[in-house]
Amino acid sequence: MTPQWRFANVVGGHGRASHDAAVPGTFTSTAGPAAGVGRGRISRMAHDPACELAHGHGAVDGQAPALAVVFASAVAEHLVHFAHHLGWRCVLVEPEPQRVDDRLHAACAEVIRDARDVDGSDVVVSDHDRPELGTVLRDALGTSARWVGVMGSPRHPAPHVPALRDLGVSDDDIARVHRPVGLDIGSRTPAEIALSTLAGLVADRNGRPGGFTFDQRAGPRR
Repeated sequence: MTPQWRFANVVGGHGRASHDAAVPGTFTSTAGPAAGVGRGRISRMAHDPACELAHGHGAVDGQAPALAVVFASAVAEHLVHFAHHLGWRCVLVEPEPQRVDDRLHAACAEVIRDARDVDGSDVVVSDHDRPELGTVLRDALGTSARWVGVMGSPRHPAPHVPALRDLGVSDDDIARVHRPVGLDIGSRTPAEIALSTLAGLVADRNGRPGGFTFDQRAGPRR
């Protein structure tokens, strides 16, 4: 781990540097007369686990989040790719396995046909035009999925609503389906849509609204 230092004090001295055994965790540095600086003491800053994590040291507490991506699609490929780098476990739900190419299959921890096996996951439906839309959403809503959403533009009618009503799903359960998904970053391409979606899920898991305003008081809720 790369230490962080702070300047403690200045006293007279000559050009040398040494560890200060009298003060644990401190480093004593002196500069020569040419530098116009006397003897100084630099000490470690207070330990901050969040800073260590941001520098790539340590690991996030708890079990890795699980992402269930429904339907093989261009967006699904990017969702799985980005989620892998976030340390998430990715499962692809695809009722027609022949649609899954070798690359997407290899990137997923598992490929399943049934959305009733997504307990505890964040569920993202990546294609709202598939005829199985209502069925997979109904099945996902019947699990302990943490979050369920379906991609789609707010400018267009939401096809999942009539599809779920035709299957007898209650309005309360239909209201649990998020649409659109992700943060509003003006995403258009599959990669941008996937980035927006995962950013929104990370924000939601951490109890944050997303955007450029930071609330230091808010804590993760996962």
